[in-house]
Amino acid sequence: MRAKTLWESFRFAFQGFAYSFKTQRNFRLHCLAAVVLAVVILALDFEACEIMFLLSAAFFVLCSELFNTAIEKTIDLYTDKYHPLAKIAKNCAAAAVLLAALYAVIVGVLVLFPKILELIRG
Repeated sequence: MRAKTLWESFRFAFQGFAYSFKTQRNFRLHCLAAVVLAVVILALDFEACEIMFLLSAAFFVLCSELFNTAIEKTIDLYTDKYHPLAKIAKNCAAAAVLLAALYAVIVGVLVLFPKILELIRG
């Protein structure tokens, strides 16, 4: 199924996003975290570089979740039986999401923690 127009490509992409949002709990949680992050960015004073790191980490997690879902669904399309290679592929995709989330936590701690301490100290 190939998109005939640019707008059709966008529609397909939005359908993928909507599918993941409707069916994947972790994707919804990461979307919520990204919205909270956006509010925090708007509420606090950040340098442009800090905002870039925060947003790139959040988008990296969301993209990883989408790739994970795509890999899982492709494997599910291929077989409904247990296969050790299918397990490895799914586990590696999940590990990629875990690494992306760990990176986001590290960036969050390094960038957000000083700002939060600044707020607390007044």
